[in-house]
Amino acid sequence: MSASPLQTLGLDFGTTNSVVALTHDGTTDPVLLDAPGGKTTSFRSALCFWEDEGGRGKLASEAGPWAIAEYAEFPQGSRFIQSFKSVAANAAFEHATIFEKRFRFEELGRLFLDKLAARAGGVFKTADRIVIGRPVEYAGHRPDDALARQRYAAMFAAIGAEIHYVYEPVGAAFSYASRISDPATILVADFGGGTSDFSVVSIDRPGSAHRCVPLGHAGVGIAGDRFDYRLIDHLVLPLLGKGGTYRSFDKLLEIPGGYFADVGDWSRLALMRNRRTLAELEKLQKSATDPDSIGRMIALIEQELGFRLYEAVDRVKRDLSANESAHFHFAGGGLSIEAPVTRAEFEAWIAPDVARMEAAVDRALATAGTPADRIDRVFLTGGSSLTPRIRRLFADRFGEDRIASGNELSSIAHGLALIGQEEDLAPWAA
Repeated sequence: MSASPLQTLGLDFGTTNSVVALTHDGTTDPVLLDAPGGKTTSFRSALCFWEDEGGRGKLASEAGPWAIAEYAEFPQGSRFIQSFKSVAANAAFEHATIFEKRFRFEELGRLFLDKLAARAGGVFKTADRIVIGRPVEYAGHRPDDALARQRYAAMFAAIGAEIHYVYEPVGAAFSYASRISDPATILVADFGGGTSDFSVVSIDRPGSAHRCVPLGHAGVGIAGDRFDYRLIDHLVLPLLGKGGTYRSFDKLLEIPGGYFADVGDWSRLALMRNRRTLAELEKLQKSATDPDSIGRMIALIEQELGFRLYEAVDRVKRDLSANESAHFHFAGGGLSIEAPVTRAEFEAWIAPDVARMEAAVDRALATAGTPADRIDRVFLTGGSSLTPRIRRLFADRFGEDRIASGNELSSIAHGLALIGQEEDLAPWAA
């Protein structure tokens, strides 16, 4: 009697969204996750905390779309955290203080994972093997890969199933391979919220012993969140005091840039709502040459308006993907912004980031020993791959006829679940 086929689960734990796929009885499908409005296949990588009425010091929490719903109902009594994956490799991040309680990265991760699993209909408990995607290079300045591995291990230790890690673009390559029958050498470009990753993969015919063979990888810790920051930097931060000054004794000094970097980073903005930071800002406001601008920053933090700001930025970014111009609108905390934005302006703002992405593509090709003219297909995946400037980067270099896309949010999880079916996962392990 032959052994029963493995039930394998692919988990794309993303900076912005997380997706789960399951291979069972020869088919691979996205896992439908419970959400307030029905079922969903994309689960926002976010957490919301609030003080539990059941006891002093106790916190209640939710994740994904449930976290968004809780925050929307009671924003000023909540702490909303998103994009926390982006600090996984940051040695300077020790903990997040939420209602005076400290959470390490792995504690936030385990809490998020528990909530995700609870909304997944029990598939985490029944899976024989779970394949988890990881970026080629983590987000942040000088990311510590070993630290990120340690934190991931602590986060996923309680799952109980057999755990494997695979580079995210390799998962996307497996997914793309399931759609084609001819041999090909492909470049997978995965653009997420926090990282942009590139893999060159050789695909053989269906039925081959090693159908997908990774040839080379490269990555850069910038992606969609950096594009968001560029919009914030040009449209919002000048009204919060960026570029302004404050008086210290008889000197006029520039306001420290660290505050503005935190406001523009979704993983850090929510954490600014603590006594120390607010006290520093209140002191700064008294000596600032434009105290009203610092007052607007304080209101943005105190009134928990970060999510609404994020939504406004994301909305104008999507509009610019579909149109040559868009209208940015945000109001709250005494701050009201109405500004037209053109796609040309946005592309000029993100030009340094696109240049770094292109340099990472060069490294991936060089590592694989594969010149650009030997690439048969370029598979674009991840939400940020829908940005016109990103697509044009590859069309200009490889030709529009060689570009493939589709299933931008689910291809990685789909491919990871397929990899889990392999007898030996070593060739693809990261």
